[in-house]
Amino acid sequence: MNAARFRHELKYLINLPDWALLKTRMAGVMERDKNAGETGEYWIRSLYFDDYWNSAFEDKEAGVELRHKYRLRIYDCRDTVINLERKLKIGPYIHKESAPITRMQYGMLMEGNYLFLEKSEHKLLREFYFECTSRVMRPRVMVDYDREPFVMGAGDVRITFDKHVRAGFGKMDLFDPFLPMAEVLPANQMIMEIKYTEFLPRIIRQLLPPRSSIMTAASKYVLCCNAAVREQNLNRTEGLQWTTR
Repeated sequence: MNAARFRHELKYLINLPDWALLKTRMAGVMERDKNAGETGEYWIRSLYFDDYWNSAFEDKEAGVELRHKYRLRIYDCRDTVINLERKLKIGPYIHKESAPITRMQYGMLMEGNYLFLEKSEHKLLREFYFECTSRVMRPRVMVDYDREPFVMGAGDVRITFDKHVRAGFGKMDLFDPFLPMAEVLPANQMIMEIKYTEFLPRIIRQLLPPRSSIMTAASKYVLCCNAAVREQNLNRTEGLQWTTR
């Protein structure tokens, strides 16, 4: 059995001028992620789950060093790839596990039918079954963003710019492309993430941090949960900018 591979993770809240400057500097030393296609970006949608006590949210807010969260993730609102993921975080280190499910199994999950998880060949799905049945794990919030990724083989480095982070709540339909969403960051801001396994090459370190950026522990999940709370407090209409993609 292979040991879990933990990666370093750094996050920055950056503005549009920083993004433009960084892209220019990175062009000569990093490659575009091939999964991004011709546009250089792809659309990520995640449906996050939390338990009866909202442990994933509360642990993050409290700064608990060892924590985890579950999500269903798709790309470009298609059902060709549907993954259940568990992200484990220990201080500055992260480890992500993933297991595929089908569109039919997604429907079963949303109906509260978890039996297929118990019988799965994937350990992660069996453990999620325990969470669903013993800790009342249920969908909490939808998270959308547009990701622009860059990669470097040395150090196994991946840098992503996550733009237009937005929250969807109420109707939890993972495959609805017209789901109403609320922007959770100012229009001129985005989240930059740097992940690496072995080391961060000097040429990358020289690019970071951006001059006017803010190093942050911002969680897209927490940002979107807070947006959901604000939406409820404002009678589901006042004070949020609603968008559809």
